[in-house]
Amino acid sequence: MAYTQIAIERAGAVTTILHDRPEMRNAESSTLLDELDAALAEAAADDGVRVVIIGGRGAHFSAGHDLKEGQEKRQGFSVEQRWAYEEKRYLDYSLRIWDFPKPTIAMVQGACIAGGFMVANMCDLIVASDDAFFADPVCRTLAASAVEVLLHPWVMGLRTAKEFLYTGRRMGAAEAKQLGMVNRVVPRAELEAATMALAEEIAAAPPFALKLTKRSLNRTADIQGFRNAIQAHFDTHQLSHVTEEFARTRAAGLASAIARGKAQTA
Repeated sequence: MAYTQIAIERAGAVTTILHDRPEMRNAESSTLLDELDAALAEAAADDGVRVVIIGGRGAHFSAGHDLKEGQEKRQGFSVEQRWAYEEKRYLDYSLRIWDFPKPTIAMVQGACIAGGFMVANMCDLIVASDDAFFADPVCRTLAASAVEVLLHPWVMGLRTAKEFLYTGRRMGAAEAKQLGMVNRVVPRAELEAATMALAEEIAAAPPFALKLTKRSLNRTADIQGFRNAIQAHFDTHQLSHVTEEFARTRAAGLASAIARGKAQTA
């Protein structure tokens, strides 16, 4: 298919899929998410692809969900319509990254917020630039129950996740590495080269062995309750959309929330 909001680059056995809305801080519109999912399906079916990198063009990995699009197109959704939309594009698409049969690496620079946080942390590994930061402020800014996919306690630990979500604060790349959420932190100018070097090192391993190893590692997390917890939180998140708190936020207009989101990436 012809892509309009992602870009695909191929180097040997490594495919790089990039959010390509730099003028919008790579906010994840419905089109971008649909294209990302389609590109991943193509990479999964291509035997020549052994590793996939997911990144973003420009200053930021992603500022998260496209709130402007949401305000314009989905503000009047019923509970059922919102559920169906978010189940497909947030929960299902995220789990398809998690279940992707080949190793994946998130290449993160600048802001990695909310929906962007979900995409990056569904990847197997994260390489971040030294100016990268992570945030999920929607509890404070939108009265929502975190984002749709609650990866946080799995990737940063329970107590850190509570502080992170309760305060909506930024977490820098160095702290994220110390916690084990990020694998490597490199200077911004070296991010692409360092990520590609890691991808090529992984791609040199036997592909079926990599597939089996990833499957066993992910099953270990599933046995510990990962998938059930993710799915249970999605339902809780949907409840937060019909609370009085969320209604007051929506009545006041999402413009202020959008402005706060932009401030996060400033």
